[in-house]
Amino acid sequence: MKKYDFDEVIDRHGSGCTKIEDLPALFGKDDLTPLWIADMDFRVCPEITEALQRRIAHPIYGYSRPCESYWRSIIDWLDSRHGFKVGRDELTFVPGVVKGIAYAVNFFTEKGDKVVIQPPVYHPFRIVVEGNGRIIVPNPLKVNADGHYEMDLEGLERVFATEHPRLMILCNPHNPIGLQWSREVLAEVGRLARKYGVLVVSDEIHGDLMLWGGQHFPFAASGPDSEAVAITFGAPSKTFNIPGLVSSWCVVKNPEVREPFFGWLEVNEFNAPTQISTIGTEAAYTNGEQWLGEVLEYIEGNIKAMEEYIAERLPELRMVRPEASFLVWMDFNGLGMDHDALVDLVVNHAGLALNDGEMFGPQGHGFMRVNVATPRSCLFAALHKLEKALAEVEEGK
Repeated sequence: MKKYDFDEVIDRHGSGCTKIEDLPALFGKDDLTPLWIADMDFRVCPEITEALQRRIAHPIYGYSRPCESYWRSIIDWLDSRHGFKVGRDELTFVPGVVKGIAYAVNFFTEKGDKVVIQPPVYHPFRIVVEGNGRIIVPNPLKVNADGHYEMDLEGLERVFATEHPRLMILCNPHNPIGLQWSREVLAEVGRLARKYGVLVVSDEIHGDLMLWGGQHFPFAASGPDSEAVAITFGAPSKTFNIPGLVSSWCVVKNPEVREPFFGWLEVNEFNAPTQISTIGTEAAYTNGEQWLGEVLEYIEGNIKAMEEYIAERLPELRMVRPEASFLVWMDFNGLGMDHDALVDLVVNHAGLALNDGEMFGPQGHGFMRVNVATPRSCLFAALHKLEKALAEVEEGK
């Protein structure tokens, strides 16, 4: 029997919600249907709310330190969910995955060093690297004739051998495509990285959001080479819809990499969590499994509904079915529009706020990223607005 109601429409105005509050600055309008930034429009697991309320009810908010049960909740979750065995000394807190990646870029590289990314990919990777004076080296994903994406391992070795990067940022599962890399692909990345002396920062924030019964493979667990070069970041934020609590973790197995990095985080107090973040994390990992199972089933239903709607009523569009997460990579190239016309269609005619595919790299031309973690009625309303806008544009030609 279902315990949670994901059809509930919750008004997020007035809550400081980035998805809504940033619409005027980013899209020029405040009346758009927001299906962009990657959080969910669902009520969180009630045990998380209850745990936070219990602590907030106490009248003193003094200095605090994480309870041992906080660390144990992460270790147990990684083991039970992914078979990823982590020792307490191999784990630390970071205040956000992107911040953690920025810390790694600053600690392990110098200005002018090269860092590999795999576009089309989560755009903060590029922003963090270039903003800190490092140089991006792209290793673009390959796209087959059927629209399926895969990693260009030959190209990756060529980049490692000729560009001599210090660092690679791996997205596992991949955002925005929604691909979960196989254990074999990850092991080969690890082999190549170790061969050429490249450290691999693995962003695994979507790893708990596997769909269709798929399995997440942590990069560091894909083989001894991977373990030797891996710096893994993850979080409960996407999994349990709590990014506002700003709670993430970092795992490094290799002591030669871990000890200096964790020491640097320690002396700069970058590894000091707030009490709210640790309480929310522990409650999520300890009590949130049923909620997660139900929300993943609901997201799968949204994806299926979207596929059917597009096939029947928007055949010019094509969507890449994600293997993980609630983000759908939508191909609008069949409309034959240039970039400005596509943005105008989506924003000004359809009234939708989506992520422009080109922010993920030039390989995203003609694409949009759509967040489907919203009540199904809202998703259908958005698709209807898009269908109506396309019809109006066609009539105006």
